[in-house]
Amino acid sequence: MGRAIFELVSPFEPKGDQPRAIEKLVEGVRKGMRFQVLLGVTGSGKSFTIANVIKKLGMPAIIIEPNKTLAGQIYMEFRSFFPKNAVEFLVSYYDYYQPESYLPEYDLYIEKEAIINEEIDRLRHSATRSAISRKDVIICATVSCIYNIGSPYHYGAMKLRIREGERISMFEFLRKLVASGYARNDLEFKRSTFRVRGDSVDIFPAYEESTYVRVEFFGDEIDSIKIMDSFSGTQIGRVKEIEIYPGNHYIAPDEDFRRALYSIRKELEERYRELLQAGKVQEAERLKKRVNHDLEMLENLGYCKGIENYSRHFDGREPGQPPYTIFDYFTDDFLIFIDESHITVPQLHAMYKGDYTRKKNLVEYGWRLPSAYDNRPLKFEEFEKFMKHVIFVSATPGDWELQVAEQVVEQIVRPTGIVDPPVEVRPAKEQIKDVVREIKSTIEKGWRAFVITLTKRQAEELSEHLTSLGIRSRYIHSEIDTVERMDILRDLRMGVFDVLVGINLLREGLDVPEVALVAILDADREGFLRSERSIIQIAGRAARNIESKVILYADRITQSMEKALKEMERRRNIQLEYNRKHNITPKTVSKDIRQFVITKDKREAPEISDWYDFPISEVPPSKIPEVIRDLEKKMKEYAKQLEFEKAAKVRDKIRELKSFLLQLGEF
Repeated sequence: MGRAIFELVSPFEPKGDQPRAIEKLVEGVRKGMRFQVLLGVTGSGKSFTIANVIKKLGMPAIIIEPNKTLAGQIYMEFRSFFPKNAVEFLVSYYDYYQPESYLPEYDLYIEKEAIINEEIDRLRHSATRSAISRKDVIICATVSCIYNIGSPYHYGAMKLRIREGERISMFEFLRKLVASGYARNDLEFKRSTFRVRGDSVDIFPAYEESTYVRVEFFGDEIDSIKIMDSFSGTQIGRVKEIEIYPGNHYIAPDEDFRRALYSIRKELEERYRELLQAGKVQEAERLKKRVNHDLEMLENLGYCKGIENYSRHFDGREPGQPPYTIFDYFTDDFLIFIDESHITVPQLHAMYKGDYTRKKNLVEYGWRLPSAYDNRPLKFEEFEKFMKHVIFVSATPGDWELQVAEQVVEQIVRPTGIVDPPVEVRPAKEQIKDVVREIKSTIEKGWRAFVITLTKRQAEELSEHLTSLGIRSRYIHSEIDTVERMDILRDLRMGVFDVLVGINLLREGLDVPEVALVAILDADREGFLRSERSIIQIAGRAARNIESKVILYADRITQSMEKALKEMERRRNIQLEYNRKHNITPKTVSKDIRQFVITKDKREAPEISDWYDFPISEVPPSKIPEVIRDLEKKMKEYAKQLEFEKAAKVRDKIRELKSFLLQLGEF
């Protein structure tokens, strides 16, 4: 099997533990190891290590992140690493998604409501096209990559290969375009559409952003193929041959399409009889009416709302067979990197059950055919079949990853030379008094502090207590949304306040070099928030400042604490020894605050004006529909730019406005 050429562009060379980690991971893959773990501490440059592994192995790769934010970050990072290769982005294309569901206890059917992000949809098409046609591809994805995405066999079979000089009538050419998922639109020319102008046909491929293809005919022959700029309409190139991939992932050749309609009707007949025999007359009639309506839409338009629920019929799969995912689109062996594996792997385990539970009521009560179950994510054991070359990446790998790994590669030493902070254990009896003294000492040095509590109430009360002592403090917990959370962290970095109190400060983005104290209250209370991994992850928040330290307040040393303390001390000793051996003097990380989070300073964020920032109750009802429309445009713009936190903030404002209109009876 030939290897792809990946050209890594970076001003840096691997340092610290990176060269050894790269060498061992590459060697592991070449030896046929199925599972490996990259145990890399915070700030050790794990992304750069991954990039070098891909370059050396020359294999396609998919990097799976636990959420869109991290996927977006690594996508932008890898685009800069590999500007000449196909770096793609595959996440859920919904800006807003309310899944279809039924609550039998209230007899309440909730219809699916979704706002599709056109830019992310384009990137998904670009990802499938690259995976099926190239070897030098890296896909940055979220856990949604294990969801059904349509058959790669139909996707490949329905592409159009257009050649200059080919004899084909324009009518036949347009028929093939429609069959491939493109719609004619002579007025609004956009992705997945085509238009006809005299003897030329313009095609806007589903995966292109700023160019389209102009096919010019001379009689029944293709005379020329031109690449056009979508903004100016000017020619930017000419080719002899080109491939146009389908405009829709859920397509099928005519024969398979007709077979699918027949299969859907057959399933409806069988399910209708089952429901009647069970005495569920209302459910049977409801299902019959709904599916017949969908069949009519499919026959006349080739599409219906919720077509993905019939995907098993179009794909030709048997009941229970796994759906097609992005992994089926790769034509060669590929690498899988599962980042933040201690979070991501449990998500991958749980997704199938969550999807099945929601659909069970829809099927049982006649809203969907049983084949809707097969429009689903992969079961974990099905996902495992694709795991030929997997590298789990985490500072605290989970038990399952460590159990299956044939090799654990450590990346403990940071290129910057910064070492893990020292950790102290102090009695919990007078923890509040002691932590106040430590906070004051930290503030006097010009640094900030994190204090971790066990409960929301404790966080709020401690924050109020610190404020009463003249210490500028804020608290954070799960009820504070992502964007406000980021604003709070920005204010902490800028010195608007000095202490942040919270229950769980493990989330991504808590990279605050100004924090020189992390204090964990009641550290001896065994549980998820005081587990070995949680303690190590929390302590890692202080690993950006050379003056930092971690204090655990506890009256006894729990098993979790003992394991965490031993592991943190081991890592610290390795880092100190490396610095001594190589004569390295570490420095506190310096990081631009403006690059860190979303600004809430109105002078720096003029994009939201008028009524947008006012409390809901102060917005005139007559203005709300206009504000909602403007905010929806803004939300789509942010999502197109991969600024998901901003998009989420605007989305939440839209929900509040719609809810307010509902209360007024005007929406």
